[in-house]
Amino acid sequence: MRHVYHFVPRRCPSSNKIMYRNKAVAQQAADEGYLERGTRLWIYQCEYCGTWHLTHHPPLEPLEGPVWNGKKPRSRHRGYKPRRR
Repeated sequence: MRHVYHFVPRRCPSSNKIMYRNKAVAQQAADEGYLERGTRLWIYQCEYCGTWHLTHHPPLEPLEGPVWNGKKPRSRHRGYKPRRR
């Protein structure tokens, strides 16, 4: 009788998602998922483990214009005094 070896992928300790060693391998897995199941997947690099993962959530669009204009935030409430640090 022949034993069949089943590959068990490594999983991220933080998210429990499959760990892909580089961006190209993760993109290939996302493309195969779309072809086999019609599911659109995106890839991202994990902040915790540094490897690549798949997600169903599309990436956030970059914000238009400057996020920080260099000025301190001000409250619209009259008489507001921010805490000193």
